[in-house]
Amino acid sequence: MFELAIKGWSLDKDLQIIQADVHMSVEDSLLIEEPLCIDVGLPALLYSALHDSAPNRFAPADQWERMPFFVCGCGDPECRGFSFVVRHLEGEQLELSSVEERTNGTYRELETHVIPALEYRQQLVDIGETYLRFIAELDYRPYFQDTVKVVEELVAQLHLKLRSE
Repeated sequence: MFELAIKGWSLDKDLQIIQADVHMSVEDSLLIEEPLCIDVGLPALLYSALHDSAPNRFAPADQWERMPFFVCGCGDPECRGFSFVVRHLEGEQLELSSVEERTNGTYRELETHVIPALEYRQQLVDIGETYLRFIAELDYRPYFQDTVKVVEELVAQLHLKLRSE
């Protein structure tokens, strides 16, 4: 069973990042349990529900699909992040691998889990919708200026995908 819970959302007005408490687990394996910046990697996280993805925390902001899913509370992906590789498999399964990135663009796999793609997509679309509701009334200017637009488009694509399943 895959579980991703994000609670206690807040906007750091000075840094213009969204922070929250992140809990991510698969079966009996706890992958994340701490406060983190969630908006820097949110587009990449949502993208991974539809496409294979691999991180590069050193990529420029306009390569949003390559960001770590969750980064240090300071919002800088180069500081510290939780990086994952997602591969879509046959039979509506996906492989989620926690990885440690290296500066030369390679990574070392730490642990890998196979999970139902539907379960993953349902939880991610809920997180995307929560983000959009949360920022709706805020004076929010993310570093990657198209963050909100990209999240809106990916949430719409996820809804279409979920309706067809």
